[in-house]
Amino acid sequence: MNKTNLAAAWQYCESLTAYHRRLTQEVKIGDVPMGAHHPIRVQSMTTVDTMDTAGSVAQCIRMIEAGCEYIRITAPSLKEAENLGNIKAELRRMGYNTPLVADIHFTPNAAELAARLVEKVRINPGNYADKKRFETIDYTDATYAAELERIRERFVPLVNICKEYGTAMRIGTNHGSLSDRILSRYGDTPLGMVESALEFLRICEAENYYNIVISMKASNTQVMVQAYRLLVQKLAEENLKPYPLHLGVTEAGEGEDGRIKSAVGIGTLLEDGLGDTIRVSLTEEPELEIPVARALADRYTQRAAQAAAIPSIDESPINPFQHIRRHTREVLNIGGGNVPRVVTDISQIAGLTMDDLKVAGHFYLPALDKWKLNDLGADYLYSGQNPVPFMLANGSKEILDYGTWLNAADKVNKFPLFDPKTYFEASQKHEQLNFIKFSLAELNADLATALQQDKTLVAVAETANAHAMPELRRLFVELMQRGIDVPVITARGFAHLPDDEFQLYAATDVGGLLIDGLGDGAMIRMRPETNEKTEALEIAKNCNNTAFGILQAARTRMSKAEYISCPSCGRTLFDLQETTAMIRKRTDHLKGIKIGIMGCIVNGPGEMADADYGYVGVGKGKIALYRGQDVVKKAVPAENAVDELIEIIREDGKWISPEALEE
Repeated sequence: MNKTNLAAAWQYCESLTAYHRRLTQEVKIGDVPMGAHHPIRVQSMTTVDTMDTAGSVAQCIRMIEAGCEYIRITAPSLKEAENLGNIKAELRRMGYNTPLVADIHFTPNAAELAARLVEKVRINPGNYADKKRFETIDYTDATYAAELERIRERFVPLVNICKEYGTAMRIGTNHGSLSDRILSRYGDTPLGMVESALEFLRICEAENYYNIVISMKASNTQVMVQAYRLLVQKLAEENLKPYPLHLGVTEAGEGEDGRIKSAVGIGTLLEDGLGDTIRVSLTEEPELEIPVARALADRYTQRAAQAAAIPSIDESPINPFQHIRRHTREVLNIGGGNVPRVVTDISQIAGLTMDDLKVAGHFYLPALDKWKLNDLGADYLYSGQNPVPFMLANGSKEILDYGTWLNAADKVNKFPLFDPKTYFEASQKHEQLNFIKFSLAELNADLATALQQDKTLVAVAETANAHAMPELRRLFVELMQRGIDVPVITARGFAHLPDDEFQLYAATDVGGLLIDGLGDGAMIRMRPETNEKTEALEIAKNCNNTAFGILQAARTRMSKAEYISCPSCGRTLFDLQETTAMIRKRTDHLKGIKIGIMGCIVNGPGEMADADYGYVGVGKGKIALYRGQDVVKKAVPAENAVDELIEIIREDGKWISPEALEE
């Protein structure tokens, strides 16, 4: 690996500025190999009961026809593992050869049977040989070594079967299901996640078994990204083989929130050249996950050829394994200890009216003659050369292009946006806050001096490079190396794109920076396809909501309730999509609350590790309700469970009625 572009201690990617996909060893999975020079593969997981052979086969076919390259099927016990053979036989009889993957939790005997039947087995090192009791154990080196020997004895039979049958294996660590042993030794950390996998991987290598894929999944995007990077670092440090990576954000949720959250985590790693297969975990039908995963992967097929060259980073001041927000000065309400701000572009809306500003979360109430901002209310409105023709809500702020601002009657409550040329030629500037937009190529010595000395400046960093996130990262590094503490709004503009692609690309480019602590705000823009006002309004709304969604997904600004909901599988004990929609409808006004909605007890408590409240299926029609990691109510009838959940939130003093918010 060429380390000339990185600080010597950091080996998780080849370059921070030039796109190079990490070269891994090839893993053979049926007729669809992974890693090496093969394309990034996309996959999903069935949601039908594994014992329903016909239903499973029908769903597999829908997934295959959507482009799914590997199909994972849950096998929680021997009977499901055995039925994988029937599902596979029927698919092969019908002419479908897509590799099948057995998903195993807790049951080594099911894994050993499945490894004889399907092309790949996924095990979770957190519960393959350990039981979760939420206990803290004080290990000595000797007692910990004894635990590792116990795991080896339990695990080696599966390794030998995989070697005999040519079966691949995924060692899949989940942040929410780390064993008590790992938590006691390493804590609830990315290092703990990595060590959980490496303990099993070292056993595999000692047995000369290498047909392995590794994953480091978490619902917290910061933890997920840090864990994957640290894993690659540790593989290099220990001189282990460069195994392919399966990327995924666990329990990402549904709709645009699930897509944005997935892109923030997965896209950040793809930008680093990491990742050989993708699973986007949405609380939707599995075939709907495939186009999202494919859109993320396809963005990198021609990346190296499309991207303009970026000056290398010889020594990075950014810690890739820990979220540390870049230190900046405070300018008005931007930078310093303030949450990242959202700037929404309304400059493309012709004939702007008060009612139009609802696209930016600003609602005018004619009967009361006052404004109301919701939780997605933009902090700044960029009107460019078209000043807002009416008074904005108290506290709302407008940004105008410098020439337009210079001719405005109100130069106090509106703020100018300069480019470097107009800034240095300007006859007048705002006394408190001035925005200056520039790219990496424009950051010369004169501009650097101005950014350092003019304490009213806020930078608006932009790029036209196809390799956008690394160029913006390079700009941040330049500021940090020069000791410039100017706050930075990350601006990302796109030509007209379908909504899904727009959200995925924006979440990757802006969210990847936020994951690394870079950025004091976001300004996301997309060019309309027509001159229709309705399209301009829809685009402004999409940009505004996407910006807030990215900030939330990157864990830098919580502006709405968050739902950590699993994508459903054959273990699910209730209609997950319907239940998630019902809980969201009743609680989505609770700003900053995190609710885990889990289909079964296998992954439930662990996967929603950082949720405030949990809703977990424990039997047909029975729900367990959690406060954090603690069960509050067991076996609640499903028809009463949402009301009971709300009552727990009310008891904690965190409930606000929707009617109260309207007042």
